Amino acid sequence: MVHPMSRRAPQLQPRLRFPDGGPDAFGPGKADLLRHIAAAGSIRTAARELGMSYDRAWKLVQAMNRLFRPPLVTMTRGGGSGGGAQLTTAGADVLRRYTRMEAACHAATRADWRVLQRRLRG
Repeated sequence: MVHPMSRRAPQLQPRLRFPDGGPDAFGPGKADLLRHIAAAGSIRTAARELGMSYDRAWKLVQAMNRLFRPPLVTMTRGGGSGGGAQLTTAGADVLRRYTRMEAACHAATRADWRVLQRRLRG
């Protein structure tokens, strides 16, 4: 039997995706990848932190760069420093706006979510 205090309260997880819900859409996973690239300065490190392969992360970066007119991530090749990646001005702007849209979605649904939580079996 699960102790009542150890049970995690249900969470609302709105998922914003655009321009549609297809595989190349920008959504929470790609936003997380951008956040990690910005913090780490590396696609490889970001991928490792997110538990995904470098190949998968690289393909997601390529998809994001194709989706938007200006690229979101720029890369530098190896050499002595080992290369790296960083968000472009457009990439930082997309991430900032997406994060703000997520927060607005949570705020807009907060009152209804509280009512629904009380109606869930528990």
